Amino acid sequence: MAITDCRHFSGYKPCNKGEKCDSSCASRDVPILSVLIVHLGALGAVVRSTSLLKAIKRKYPGSMVTWVTDAPAHHLLKNHPAIDRVLTTSEADMLQLGALEFEVALVIDKSLKAIGVLKRTTVDQVFGFTANPHNGAIVPATSAAEELWELGLNNHKKFFENEKPETQLMIEALELGDYQRDDYWLPLTESEAREATLRHYQWLSERNKEIIIGLNTGCSPVIPYKKLTVDYHRMMIERILKDFPKAEIVLLGGPEDTDRNALIAQGLPVISSQTESGLRDGLISVAACDAVVTGDSLGMHMAISQKKQVIAWFGPTCAHEIDLYDRGFKILTKSPCSPCWKRTCEKNIMCYDQVSLEEIVHALESCCANSLSGRPTALHSTSEEVPGTLAST
Repeated sequence: MAITDCRHFSGYKPCNKGEKCDSSCASRDVPILSVLIVHLGALGAVVRSTSLLKAIKRKYPGSMVTWVTDAPAHHLLKNHPAIDRVLTTSEADMLQLGALEFEVALVIDKSLKAIGVLKRTTVDQVFGFTANPHNGAIVPATSAAEELWELGLNNHKKFFENEKPETQLMIEALELGDYQRDDYWLPLTESEAREATLRHYQWLSERNKEIIIGLNTGCSPVIPYKKLTVDYHRMMIERILKDFPKAEIVLLGGPEDTDRNALIAQGLPVISSQTESGLRDGLISVAACDAVVTGDSLGMHMAISQKKQVIAWFGPTCAHEIDLYDRGFKILTKSPCSPCWKRTCEKNIMCYDQVSLEEIVHALESCCANSLSGRPTALHSTSEEVPGTLAST
């Protein structure tokens, strides 16, 4: 008799884990309980939420994990060793969800859509967020989520009182045990890792360089002020070329950045990575870099997930909510109205205009040296170091 409650058993095709589907199979794995993760939100936030997976496995050992997200985030989560099933909010996938039952649901999004996902299945206990069924108001599912919930309602607390990174706030809100500062967990497949290594050495060999600095040039259209201007990027490139002659510069981004990256690269000796090849290919390009300069965006979260040296600048968003895990620096705008989280702005001088290039260069000095592991002299020109004030992680 087949072991129908095994994690690997589908009921319609062999699992390829063993020759026989019985108690003698060495790969037999019967889950203890089922956990549903609902995180539909921004792509970068989904990447950040992979930091929860080790805590989930600690609290619920032997659990079978299903993650529901919006497309195209499911591409980032596929083939993850800690996720058994990835579903989107498409009607076809929601039909699949309706066939399942869960002991635990972790609802990360504060949205009616996320709560609506729960209505498509059966769940015994919900952590994170739920909704008032009469007026649609988002409310904490348990008292543990009240702190994270209140930060969304009080700008003063969010901007000036809170000192916890979002990763810690989520762990606490979802009651996943003591905060252990788990890193992002978004591994490449074996073939992707080989491609990242190949890409790394191909980029270095083009002009006989020794280190790769990626410039993530874009961001989502939700808060467009999280990206630097074309002119600022060109000025940054010229400065890097001067101060780091052994560094190759690679422009990173997605489909929305293709034309913009072409303007940034015009007449400059830089490499433009593929921007039209999908999220996983973009992740490979980030992994091929040694250090990444970026705004608060998907590219930043990808770089963190691949354990790159990261120089992240912050204007409209909250730097203290991001953990770089001691692998880089945060550069804060000099704008007095930052952070604001506004989606539109009428100011003549924008927050991205008040980001110090000197601080970025000084941070790159340290990050590149760390990445080269004791070979920093290969990077420097004869120019003196430029001091800067950095917000270290």
